[in-house]
Amino acid sequence: MTARATPEAMPDTIRTRHLTLRPPVPDDDDFLYALHSDPALYGHAPWARVTDREELEAMTAAWRATWQEHGFGYFVADDADTGEPLGLAGVRPADPGRLNLACRFAAAAQGRGLGRESARAVVVFAAEWLPDHVVEAVIRPGHQASIRTAEAAGLLSVGEISHAGDPAEAGVSLLLEAPRAGRVDEIGPTDREELLDLWQAVTEAGGAVGFLPGAPRDRIAQALAEHEADMRAGRSFAVGLRDPDASLVGWGWWVSPANPLLAHRRWLYRFMVDPRRQGRNLGAILLASMIGTAREDGGELLGLDYRSGTGVGDFYARQGFVEVGRIPGGIRVGAGDDRDDVEMVRRADGSPLVADGRR
Repeated sequence: MTARATPEAMPDTIRTRHLTLRPPVPDDDDFLYALHSDPALYGHAPWARVTDREELEAMTAAWRATWQEHGFGYFVADDADTGEPLGLAGVRPADPGRLNLACRFAAAAQGRGLGRESARAVVVFAAEWLPDHVVEAVIRPGHQASIRTAEAAGLLSVGEISHAGDPAEAGVSLLLEAPRAGRVDEIGPTDREELLDLWQAVTEAGGAVGFLPGAPRDRIAQALAEHEADMRAGRSFAVGLRDPDASLVGWGWWVSPANPLLAHRRWLYRFMVDPRRQGRNLGAILLASMIGTAREDGGELLGLDYRSGTGVGDFYARQGFVEVGRIPGGIRVGAGDDRDDVEMVRRADGSPLVADGRR
């Protein structure tokens, strides 16, 4: 059973620590005009500043039409506490199969990391709900703040591009792209070696992926062979995350329970991200991609467990997982080093996790 997300299924609101991102409405036009006409925000592209109110209204009408047609687009970013509009962030269709990432905040709201926070959240949203699209950002050379924001959201520079609408004398802009995730049902020989390299690097960095640092590669290879056997038997599948240059930077498996009463559940195993790329939003992108892929596979209830002391519980909680159980000392890492075995669950569609109260 597979299903692609429809505009009706996608959420129209994203909540982050400091922001609520929601679709634009006509009442936002005064704020959006002030935002897009402020010369202080267009130092790197003064020709793009909007100084005509009718032009702005036509532009925002087009943004609302994108929402009506596709179920996503540019969000207005409100202060999560006060509801005050602070900026704009989101993705809109560019060329076929590509989404343009935009992020702009009022001068008074800058310096608080809100651009980074919103850009990371939008890229994660696209990874889960728009997996057939490549997220891109077109940035003027020298605009270091925007470059840093895009890189913090997971994007990497892939070259240069002549941006439509820029004057000829402006020259080229930088093109950055987000990593791409995909379902894997069979692992080829080249991919196997690349995955072993990743698995070993994560292990040596202290990642909780089944082994302790110093584990020989052949033991990891044996564990991989067991996962491959499960994949061939149809009991599991993987999701791989690759940078724009196709290098493998993330991986994880979903396992289906053998019990037919649990056929609606999927269990996460060996979730790993290249240690050299930590802090670049890749873990959130990979997990969002995996959630979307599990949902397409028919999964409704998604579970995982982790050992305490790794610091990953907060990460999973930010992605919607809720702790439902804990076995104190359930994992023995070494002599005198027992950790809690923690179980977390979320619904694939993002709806609240509620018990039915039966006994």
